[in-house]
Amino acid sequence: MKKISLLSLFILLISMLSVVSCNSDSLDDSTTPKEQSLSASGNLNSKVAAFGKNPLSVMYVEVNNNDIREVGKYKLADGRQLFDVAIIFAANINYNTSTQKAYLHFNDQVTNVLTNKNTYIKPLQDKGIKVMLSILGNHQGAGFANFPTQAAAQAFAQELADAVNTYGLDGIDFDDEYANYGANGTAQPNQSSFVYLVTALRDLLPTKIISFYNIGPSASNLSYNGVTVGSKVDYAWNPYYSTYSAPNIPGLDNAHKGAAAVNVNSGTSSFTSSSTAINFAQRTKTDGYGVFLYYDLGATNIASYFSGATNVLYGQNTVYEDGTTTPTTGIISGATYQLVSATNGTSVLDVLNAGTTDGTKVQLWAANGNTAQKWKITDVGGGYYKLQPLNAPTKSLDVSNSGTANGTQVQIYTDNGTNAQKWKLTSLGNDYYSLSPAHALSSNLDVNSGSAANGTKIQIWAANTGNAQKWKLVKL
Repeated sequence: MKKISLLSLFILLISMLSVVSCNSDSLDDSTTPKEQSLSASGNLNSKVAAFGKNPLSVMYVEVNNNDIREVGKYKLADGRQLFDVAIIFAANINYNTSTQKAYLHFNDQVTNVLTNKNTYIKPLQDKGIKVMLSILGNHQGAGFANFPTQAAAQAFAQELADAVNTYGLDGIDFDDEYANYGANGTAQPNQSSFVYLVTALRDLLPTKIISFYNIGPSASNLSYNGVTVGSKVDYAWNPYYSTYSAPNIPGLDNAHKGAAAVNVNSGTSSFTSSSTAINFAQRTKTDGYGVFLYYDLGATNIASYFSGATNVLYGQNTVYEDGTTTPTTGIISGATYQLVSATNGTSVLDVLNAGTTDGTKVQLWAANGNTAQKWKITDVGGGYYKLQPLNAPTKSLDVSNSGTANGTQVQIYTDNGTNAQKWKLTSLGNDYYSLSPAHALSSNLDVNSGSAANGTKIQIWAANTGNAQKWKLVKL
């Protein structure tokens, strides 16, 4: 063996120190990749065990159009909840062109769910269901894959952690779609950004769930400087509905992946047939994947659809429990009521000029005893009611063109049984109720701007706690 002189040894030591000092772009993790993976695996195993169900059933809900509380109505025949995780879809990563920074944004519907957490989030959590918030690009150039520095990624991670802590959520889901990288002068994706982001978020939320909807540039940048995304996230799943394909996430095992992607909305082009869902369930069990993913739950009872898959996954049928809040005074189906607005406690829901034709607008008007202010309320099943004015008994209270946008006019229209004419009545106490149309359960019957003036427009608007959405039902 060749001997090494003291001078050579000194030079070698200096060289090694130089290599370490030049590695200024490393993450703030002192563990080796192997140690990180083992540490993360230990945390993951405890989370999986806590659910007590394998595989987990996860449901995304488009809260712009649907009520996330529907997730809690589905149970297995033995009484366990079908869904282990409900995901609020979706908040956004936006871009501030003045500060040139990404920031977290909530639209009106997401804001409503979060700020009314005791109404929408806590009831699910009380049933043992974890509630997470999905974050989605918004065509502004900001995304998870193009943070220019580690500090920028950490700042956004702090916003996410603050939202989780403020609203009592159980975690964050990343969906790298619609970012439109490069818009507003933003950078293109880079290798370090997403790793920096999930690392920072894991440090801030060590006991919460982090999941990845495996799509977009972030899905191509899953490792940096010896750190893998799989060592930081809890779960990742296939984002392409009606397909079966497990994501390749370094550092994440099959027990924390979902290969099946099932769209339950039969009105969409990517709807997954019952036979396909059953096939995916069988393959999931055979292949040992730990997640079974569903998307787009609405208000219609589809327990029979779920039963095909749940019989394979859990050996149980699925049952649907309505869970509608029954008004404390009781709504008598077929009885006539006057709907008094809380804006002033005297004005009522009224058909414009006592009209009887399709499309006649509904307004607020001082009570006068006219039949255009008297409404027959009839139970139509599933926890829903229809409201028919006595002056036009073949018509029903209807949301114009089944619209879902804030400000959509409410009218009367020929009774047709559509979801735009079905209303969920929720007791608010003191004989007041909110009325939510079945096709847009995150919205309520609303008095425009909370005005009490005669002729004020009646519309739907994102659910809130204001008097403009409170109606006293007075039985006549």
